[in-house]
Amino acid sequence: MSDTIKAAFWMIGAIVCFTSMAIGGRAVSLDLDTFEIMLYRSVIGVVVVLVVARLAGTLGQVTRRSLHVHLVRNLSHFAGQNLWFYSITVIPLAQVFALEFTSPLWVIVLSPLILGERLTRIRMIAAGVGFVGILIVTRPSPETLEFGQLTAALAAIGFAGSAVFTRLLTRTETITCILFYLTLMQAIFGLICAGYDGDIALPSAANLPWVILIALAGLVAHFCLTTALRLAPAAVVMPIDFARLPVIALVGMLLYNEPLDVLVLLGAAVIFGGNYLNIRMDTKRPRVISPGM
Repeated sequence: MSDTIKAAFWMIGAIVCFTSMAIGGRAVSLDLDTFEIMLYRSVIGVVVVLVVARLAGTLGQVTRRSLHVHLVRNLSHFAGQNLWFYSITVIPLAQVFALEFTSPLWVIVLSPLILGERLTRIRMIAAGVGFVGILIVTRPSPETLEFGQLTAALAAIGFAGSAVFTRLLTRTETITCILFYLTLMQAIFGLICAGYDGDIALPSAANLPWVILIALAGLVAHFCLTTALRLAPAAVVMPIDFARLPVIALVGMLLYNEPLDVLVLLGAAVIFGGNYLNIRMDTKRPRVISPGM
């Protein structure tokens, strides 16, 4: 079996997990707020990471040398994830996923500021194309613009900030270290935000399986995506990842009677085009190897 086919199977797993998170998030949203969802998801995540790291012998890789970067990275991700959980409860799932696909385009904007990467003409064009896609998806006007669209777009920016700081962390830290602080810090953030009013709702017996599903699906989804990217180039993996949109659109139609909006699909395709243009040009750009490396 070729690496490309293996990558496709891993991406199918990622699509199933991301879709499961959205369904689980809606299922518990009537009883738990987004902070409580993040609290319980992260607590379960801490346990999973510690168990797996102990079995793999990688607990010793957890260090404290980049705590400030972990903090900023996880604040960004926590904000993005809370906004995402809120958005899936107030607007159609297809709109949320379409706007989430703008995250790589926001990375283009943030990378020069945080990582010192050069903002090339192609990247500027890609970001512009993606912005056109956003306008098609949201169709902003006093009559059509919804608050959930704004929160979904802000969630994408939060995920972009998380991705940029994750890239910064990977220069010095291991995956085990990054995942440990991801789950630990977000459990703390969730506890603070959920408990600021002195009232933290516990998951009911009916909701607990959904909470566990959300926690495990989040970890497994990113593991599947990372594995796929190790097996095949991003230019191959990303078109498969885009299949998340029609899948979630069908889920929204079948489970929640959400209409299939052709303009949302069209706008998402334009956003995908901007992302894919950037990836294709990056893969074609020759790597410059500095002396001594």
